[in-house]
Amino acid sequence: MTPHVVHRGPVTCLNVTGMGEPGGAEHLSAIGALYAVASAMGGPAGPLEGRWWVEDHSRPPLEVPREQWRWHLLLPLAGVPAPGAVEAACEQVRASCAAADRVQVVTFTEGECVELLHEGPYSEEKRSLDVMDAFMAQHGLVRNGLHHEIYLTEFTDPEPRTLLRQPVRPASVTAASASR
Repeated sequence: MTPHVVHRGPVTCLNVTGMGEPGGAEHLSAIGALYAVASAMGGPAGPLEGRWWVEDHSRPPLEVPREQWRWHLLLPLAGVPAPGAVEAACEQVRASCAAADRVQVVTFTEGECVELLHEGPYSEEKRSLDVMDAFMAQHGLVRNGLHHEIYLTEFTDPEPRTLLRQPVRPASVTAASASR
């Protein structure tokens, strides 16, 4: 599939922020908390999404040990929850889900992004990311935010499908003027 440029406006999500390898205890605990709170709220949410980054800028992100990866795990909501709704849902599931206390509501806008559907194992995403990087270079675009993944299938699916998204800006625009 070929990358394409899209514009993504504001989205409101349940969020848990953490650090650790995908599929590790911290990661799985965060996923469980998101789904438990969403279920207690009684409304539709999803699919699961992740925004990823590393603090070690001395090497490419995929060369940083996975236990040092940082993430925001997200479940998009249909709208902004009523005041107190998330807190009440967290309280309702707290006894069975200790990580529920880490769930919060966030709203963010990514703006202009490059997207590509990756079909296949997560371990092979680098090929798709390389295609996205080449597309960005060809179109004079540079990264302008966190790497974003939308999981279109369950993590256990033998043929996973993941929408890869990278916020971008024109290379000719400095980061300082892009944030104004």
